Amino acid sequence: MKTAFLFPGQGAQHVGMGAELAAKLPAAADLFARASAVLGYDLLEICENGPADKLNATDISQPAIFVASLAALEQLKATDPAATETVVATAGLSLGEYTALVFAGALSFEDGLQVVKARGEAMQAAALATPGGMVALIGTDLEVVEALTAEARGPHTLEVANLLCPGNTVVSGAMPAVDELCRLAEAKQLRTARLAVAGAFHTALMKPADDSLAAALATVSLSPARLPVWTNVDAQPHTHPTDFPALLVRQVLSPVRWEETLRGLLASGVERFYEIGPGRVLAGLLKRVQRKAVLVNIPA
Repeated sequence: MKTAFLFPGQGAQHVGMGAELAAKLPAAADLFARASAVLGYDLLEICENGPADKLNATDISQPAIFVASLAALEQLKATDPAATETVVATAGLSLGEYTALVFAGALSFEDGLQVVKARGEAMQAAALATPGGMVALIGTDLEVVEALTAEARGPHTLEVANLLCPGNTVVSGAMPAVDELCRLAEAKQLRTARLAVAGAFHTALMKPADDSLAAALATVSLSPARLPVWTNVDAQPHTHPTDFPALLVRQVLSPVRWEETLRGLLASGVERFYEIGPGRVLAGLLKRVQRKAVLVNIPA
């Protein structure tokens, strides 16, 4: 059965993630120890005990989800080593793309974490420079979302940022525009949900985070991926190491085309998916695309 591994992005974090894995699995504990050496602080302590507002900060949550997801992958390898033998492709939602690249052998753990650290810090700085947020519109057609976005934007930045699945589109932008979008949606009795993120990710407001990320990527070595990594900005599979830096830099400012990615994986013959890491967001999105899809959750 052809299998794809999926890795979650920012917003999946929760206090306590990774703690049980690190306590019972030496390979997971080793990842957290190596991560703390790279980061310069005790990542496992924050994951285990929080507080939530510290874990939710962009510069902390991104490394935390990255490491916790790879710890969950070690759990899968330990309990069901055959599961990796049928994997034909991998993908990750936004931040999760870095986890997918490490799984696919395109990035080492340390190099991947170093880039994720730089990415989180740069995006946090951009978010502090212009307060912004992200809000999902649930059960609303894309055309309606686009019209509401145009109406709410005014003089501010407000853009469709995540195309997740049918009826789940995330809009991102400056806080006054996000607030106005929520007001307009409520007036039309449309369902909204604010995301647990601290900035207007995947919009032009993330400048100059893309430049900082490009500089970080220039310092690490990328290898050919041993299996295709489906990337967010074009919803296409890639293996060549020279493809990834430009795609990752574009991702900071560009919409995440997750629904297209899932449809592409299904069309390529993938029959079973594993969601590896904290949360169950990706499972819900997949079921909205293909209700009968086989999915296994490997929690962190």
